[in-house]
Amino acid sequence: MKIKSSLLLTLAMFFFAKPADAQKPILPEFDWQGHRGCRGLLPENTIPAFLKALEYPVTTLELDLAVSKDRQLIISHDPWMHEGICSKPDGDTVTKSEAKQLKIFEMTYEEIKGFDCGSHGNPRFPQQKPMKVYKPSFRDIVQAVKTWTSELARPLPQFNIEIKSKPAWDNVYTPEPEAFVDLLLEEIEELGIEKNVCIQSFDVRPLQILHRKKPDIKIALLIENMGSIKSNLEKLGFQPAIYSPYYKLLRRRHIRKLHRMGIAVIPWTVNTVKAMKRLRKKGVDGIITDYPNLIEEVEKDQ
Repeated sequence: MKIKSSLLLTLAMFFFAKPADAQKPILPEFDWQGHRGCRGLLPENTIPAFLKALEYPVTTLELDLAVSKDRQLIISHDPWMHEGICSKPDGDTVTKSEAKQLKIFEMTYEEIKGFDCGSHGNPRFPQQKPMKVYKPSFRDIVQAVKTWTSELARPLPQFNIEIKSKPAWDNVYTPEPEAFVDLLLEEIEELGIEKNVCIQSFDVRPLQILHRKKPDIKIALLIENMGSIKSNLEKLGFQPAIYSPYYKLLRRRHIRKLHRMGIAVIPWTVNTVKAMKRLRKKGVDGIITDYPNLIEEVEKDQ
């Protein structure tokens, strides 16, 4: 019995076409992100750390935001001066009992500059080179990066900006989410980097406000829970450009599912060559790392 040509074509498409799992968001290139600049090498979230990261093939600088008393966006993982890492203007090390009382939200930028958050180094990162350095403003970081990339003759990187917020922190350590978002959007516009930013957060509230006010902005949902992709996205209420989980929570099936939805997958924080290579084989779209100096070793086998 003869089979019609249209049926043959349909069967060929079924057997030889790429599976749905192979469809994935197309990014300009694999997105290597320097976590807090290059925390493994230099004090985190500081101008030297971000400029050092750009000496390696990173495409994105990952950073955290707090807000000062004078409404400056400050680059800091915690909205206070962390114990063990920072010293007070008088030179004494910040203790654990006083750390959370040293609120960035209650200090001006000039007061913040009086704290040394680099000379102690970080015992978790023995390769980190200690140096006297303060927590900079977002504006100062962007301007320094623009100057440095011009000198290096490389394009301006992307900035993956984490809004550090929690309901319990509202008007205590940080502004309420809407005020935080408005401040960030205004700064991004003034700096002219709208096309070079992604906004991320574990807190869905600022992401929801961003999506409502600026639906074209790239958003990443940070994940550190054991919940399903479905439940996490339902909590967010819309589909983000990027799903960014702790890398040990990530399985190949999760990557395939997110790619079928058109969502890129960029896990955090991956600090060994072995883990980076394993994740690349699984099909992630980028990796956030404290050690951008390891990128070339990973890439040479790709």
